[in-house]
Amino acid sequence: MAQPEDIELTPAALPAAPDLAEQIHAWLGQLAGARDLSPKTVEAYGRDLRQFLTFLNERNRAPATVSDFTAVAPADLRAFLARRRAAEIQSRSLMRALAAFRSFARLLERAGLGRASAFFALRAPRIARSLPKALKAADARAMADPKTRAGEAREPWILARDAAVIALLYGAGLRIAEALSIRRKDAPVGDVDAVTVLGKGRKERTTPVIVPVRAAVEDYLKLCPYTLKDDGPLFVGACGGELSPRIIQLAVARLRGALGLPDSATPHALRHSFATHLLARGGDLRTIQELLGHSSLSTTQIYTAVDSARLMEAYRAAHPRAKLSSAR
Repeated sequence: MAQPEDIELTPAALPAAPDLAEQIHAWLGQLAGARDLSPKTVEAYGRDLRQFLTFLNERNRAPATVSDFTAVAPADLRAFLARRRAAEIQSRSLMRALAAFRSFARLLERAGLGRASAFFALRAPRIARSLPKALKAADARAMADPKTRAGEAREPWILARDAAVIALLYGAGLRIAEALSIRRKDAPVGDVDAVTVLGKGRKERTTPVIVPVRAAVEDYLKLCPYTLKDDGPLFVGACGGELSPRIIQLAVARLRGALGLPDSATPHALRHSFATHLLARGGDLRTIQELLGHSSLSTTQIYTAVDSARLMEAYRAAHPRAKLSSAR
């Protein structure tokens, strides 16, 4: 569980006057404890608030106090968001920042320290709802095949490790963090045909693991030069320590280049591909929702649009009247 100290936002480290810094520290502790948010979310919220405080300090030429925060005007908040957008920060990140400010403002109000109404008066930035970019099944399988990277000057066990992680992303619909969180004792090998992971919002789910994915994990374990502890991570780095998600991202980037795939072929695209291909094979939305760990069915429903888009592409390419209809 994340604590405020873990993300270097102790009162002394915050760019704020002591009274405001104390309240922020209490808020971060509440987020990590009572609300049980993920460490990354707590870290992001704290970072967003620290950036806003730095902005306020520049304007006021003094560390912001509780009164300064509650007195923020809508124009001040718009100016901050405009600066962030000018720095090419995306709408989704700006929306998260506004959610963080509102969360902290509510804490101040509950503590009887004033109402920061500006944070609730401003409308959240709109987020363009883009369709996930699914890979073709053959491309997804090629990414999970260690032979695709056979020419690289890397040890076979590392190629097998990356292939096993990628196989879990596509074959079980896991996120990178979920795949790397699997303990050695819970490895999906042999007769173990499912894996339990902790997803977003610390929501636990169990996902079946098909035979080819289990075989990829078994191949990695046969080649791994380290003795893995039962309670330790299943996937380890080159020196036997914790494996960084960045290593898998770089491996996917190399595969993308080797296979001539677009930039949209990311690790998360493999998870999108898992859902899209299941739906195309007749999988129902409720089952796919459970497999992906989505808290809301509306999140999963986006894959119906993806599948419809793929069907229309195939129709336009194959149907003799399709080109005539689109040309009118």
